[in-house]
Amino acid sequence: MAEGGVGTCPQVFVVDSHSNYATMPSTKKVRWAGASQKFLLLMVGLTMLGLVVQGFFIFSLYKKTEALSLSRSHPFNQNLSNPISSGQQGGTILSQVGSRESNEIHIQPPRLQQVPQKPFAHLMGSSSPVGEDNVVQWLHEGGEAITRNMSYDKGRLLVEKEGYYYLYSKVQVNVAEECLLIQHKVMKDTSAYGKPIELMKSKSFHCRTPKPTSAKSTGGEDLWNSFLAGIFQLQRGDKIFVKLENIQKLHPGLEENFMGAFMIFP
Repeated sequence: MAEGGVGTCPQVFVVDSHSNYATMPSTKKVRWAGASQKFLLLMVGLTMLGLVVQGFFIFSLYKKTEALSLSRSHPFNQNLSNPISSGQQGGTILSQVGSRESNEIHIQPPRLQQVPQKPFAHLMGSSSPVGEDNVVQWLHEGGEAITRNMSYDKGRLLVEKEGYYYLYSKVQVNVAEECLLIQHKVMKDTSAYGKPIELMKSKSFHCRTPKPTSAKSTGGEDLWNSFLAGIFQLQRGDKIFVKLENIQKLHPGLEENFMGAFMIFP
């Protein structure tokens, strides 16, 4: 015990459980984040550089392709690249180049081959249609009448080229009689047979019923039309003509009577 009988007070230590502790940042995490950012920037830079290089190559390829297409489309280069066609054209290259004093290029237009016309004919009614052996006579020139690559002789069309032809014929007849037989025929005369061949025929028998005032007493007319048409194969030298029974009853006229032919093949 101490002097005077008084004891010494014990020492007391107080611990504060709510005190704050400051945490120090980790140096390893800071270094890793910095390295990631640098790598990302490097990848973005490389991507942009690749796009620029790719665009440059595409632009260069486009320019080369455009220049090549223009050089091929030039007429002078076409003649040089095709010596066979240039030789066939004769002096075409020289006419395109021109003289040395002029820079203009004169292009000579190509010569178009004329396509031969197919044979055809259109004959019209004559004022004197009655021919020998009831063969109808026609006008073969003047007005709407025409013959091309075919000949005409005494009512007959002469075939000059073999092929398939469309033949047609129309006649108008006055049937103002008591009874009248009308036969309209398109005939072909060929060297392969000894007599003409019937290609088309129209046959009609007309009888008028008696009337108080007949057509014959008044001088009236009763007109009847017949039309024939068809496709036939004709040889060179064949002759096509029209025969009409009772040809004296044919009603004359340019438009009322006609005959024609034109090739359809080849």
